[in-house]
Amino acid sequence: MKDRSYTRRKFLKDSATAAAAGALYMTMPKKVFGKTENKTKVVLIRNKGVLDDILRPKQEVVQQMLDEAVTALLNEKDTANAWKKLVKPTDTVGIKSNAWSYLPTPEELEKAIKSRVVDAGVPKNKISINDRGVRSDPVFKKATALINVRPIRTHNWSGVGSLIKNYIMFSRLPFTHHGDSCADLAEIWKFPIVDGKTRLNILVLFTPLFHGSGPHHFKPKYTWPYKGMLVGLDPVAVDSVGVRILQAKRKEYFKEDRPINPPPKHILLSDTRHNLGTADPGKIDLVKIGWKENILI
Repeated sequence: MKDRSYTRRKFLKDSATAAAAGALYMTMPKKVFGKTENKTKVVLIRNKGVLDDILRPKQEVVQQMLDEAVTALLNEKDTANAWKKLVKPTDTVGIKSNAWSYLPTPEELEKAIKSRVVDAGVPKNKISINDRGVRSDPVFKKATALINVRPIRTHNWSGVGSLIKNYIMFSRLPFTHHGDSCADLAEIWKFPIVDGKTRLNILVLFTPLFHGSGPHHFKPKYTWPYKGMLVGLDPVAVDSVGVRILQAKRKEYFKEDRPINPPPKHILLSDTRHNLGTADPGKIDLVKIGWKENILI
């Protein structure tokens, strides 16, 4: 059931930056991924059959979900045409994955993305999938296009590990971005190795982690088979929706409002302080495709 009580006001409150954000929203300039006067499109796709009996993703279903989400996002009927809008045969493409051992980017999704990049005409030797080695990866060093993909999870330092934080490995000194609950992670998106190169953002919600404590927390009981993905051009908007889903699950599980701690304020500040994208739920056009049971949003 959709939680109609989750408003822009509540998002700001949960992010613990309401006082500063209130004024900033009044004078917010155009964003990298959209304009303030238009809504930013995010596609939520779910498929009841994407996981097998031991929660492993099924390759053919993952590919189908990716294709449906990308064509819906770009208003295309043909998958090949949609991907040709994202990458060109002359591009060098880095697929920025996430290797956290407890909840890594599914290999099946990495394969699905690479397959479509190849179909768009990019030679295989100009495509790389990497996480912690992106700064030394020859393809990423020359990349003209990036695809950002990772699962969402709660995080001890930043509140959530999601798309904005996924670029922290592009920093020479990642630990320098941990201050104030990782408030200024969006700074990394202006680094030359990244700036203006991201063509697509995919937040994986096959089995999201909605609660935990400590730097490497992981307990399977705090995951659930949501069987979804969020896809968009704007990483801030996608992360904003992802956090709302996690928060709704926490409310369902704990039978009370229990905000993510620390609050993932870097998502809001990526909008209001760094003008990276759109965090305000009222300015996001969320398109829902596929399985609707227990959608939470």
